[in-house]
Amino acid sequence: MAEQTERSPGPASARVLAEALWFPVILFLGFLFCFAPALHAPQPHHVKVAVADPAVARRIDSELRRQYPGGFDITAVTDERAARQAVLDRHAAAGFVGHGRHPVLYVAKANGMSFEQTLRTVFTKVAVRSHHRLTVEDVAPTASKDLLGSTLLYFGIAWSVPGYILATTLLRAVTFTRRRKLLTIVGAAALFSVAGYLIGTHLGYLPADRSAMAIAFLLTMAVATSASGLALFTRQFFPAVGMGLFIVLSIPTSGGAVAAPMLPTFFQHVHAVMPLSNALDALRGVLYFDGAGVFKPVLVLCAWIAAGSVLLGLDAWLRNRRAAGLSADGDQEEADEVEEPPVDDPALEMPIPTALPVHRHHHFGELVPMLVGTIHDSELRPVRGAAVLVMDTAGRQLLRTTTDAHGEYAVTGLPEGYISVVVLSAGRNPMVHQRLLRPGAIARADFALHGRHAKVPRHAY
Repeated sequence: MAEQTERSPGPASARVLAEALWFPVILFLGFLFCFAPALHAPQPHHVKVAVADPAVARRIDSELRRQYPGGFDITAVTDERAARQAVLDRHAAAGFVGHGRHPVLYVAKANGMSFEQTLRTVFTKVAVRSHHRLTVEDVAPTASKDLLGSTLLYFGIAWSVPGYILATTLLRAVTFTRRRKLLTIVGAAALFSVAGYLIGTHLGYLPADRSAMAIAFLLTMAVATSASGLALFTRQFFPAVGMGLFIVLSIPTSGGAVAAPMLPTFFQHVHAVMPLSNALDALRGVLYFDGAGVFKPVLVLCAWIAAGSVLLGLDAWLRNRRAAGLSADGDQEEADEVEEPPVDDPALEMPIPTALPVHRHHHFGELVPMLVGTIHDSELRPVRGAAVLVMDTAGRQLLRTTTDAHGEYAVTGLPEGYISVVVLSAGRNPMVHQRLLRPGAIARADFALHGRHAKVPRHAY
């Protein structure tokens, strides 16, 4: 028996260690397998190039296929003007005019200086093999202070990551209705978009085009709304899911540090659906390409907002169904079997325990209580003003409230798992009940207080 007692802490310690390490380990692996493979050695992957003159296009295509298999997709256009316009319309990353003694390469620094340099290097070699000197023309130069063409990435991060953090912090706002949370997200998105735009244009990092504020607003809304919806269903795994989506996957595939055509094929597919990458594509369109190529990324951002709204609405519907079921069934007894308390995730801030105003028939609106109860005396009369203390398993007081005129109380924002409810009332014996708080369920703790011969002074409680 003694040997069994000595060994028992082992599995418990291993479990605590696993619960503490799972999120850092996943984040560590995510950074290794997303950032390094995507960014360590950028190479052209299906880079679209418009080449003037079909004969020249066939020659360039054959040459590049040998040197860069799968690296370039060559499209023939009629003349030099069409090659240049293809870059401005964002139908091609570069335009090349190879006939004559002075070949010209049209590029856009707005797509990133490193991408421009790669194109310049490749087509300089093409021109040298024809014994010509290449001329490079930048058709979409960046803002004066954006020397590398990557500043949009930093503004995009400033508009997206706070959206994820906002969704996390709103989990603690248990007294906020869904409508109020959405209004908070809308207000924060508007504030961030305007402030970021004004700072960026004032410092010379962004061109002055007010359409950028609308894109920034959609980006923050997309991340905050979808993260808020995901948090309700992924629960303690939300930090891993949220950071995985909006940081680990989004930043290396954004096209800000390395242009999307230079990413491996898998990461190009991820680029096509992430909010940050689509926002950067839309920002480039409105700031440098006269609105070209903006519709699709805006549509993707709106789809993220719609998906988050659907998840929020689904959670509301499920909660209302559970609440209606509990009201219809009346008081429910605790399950006989003992369930393990859910795992607490230190990456999530715990909600704030809050007492709710009690309404008759339990019409709490959007604020769903986690614990409710009624307190009577021995003659089944409601006890008004009884003190209700909610304690955690370690004996810490989470909340103190009092019963209303009907002897009722209601509480929300409690941690899931076991809690103790202590009821005190002057002149009556105190009572304690233990309850298990389950996800999406309303626990009930009713009390019948009996009087005692010696009246206890009110200040003792």
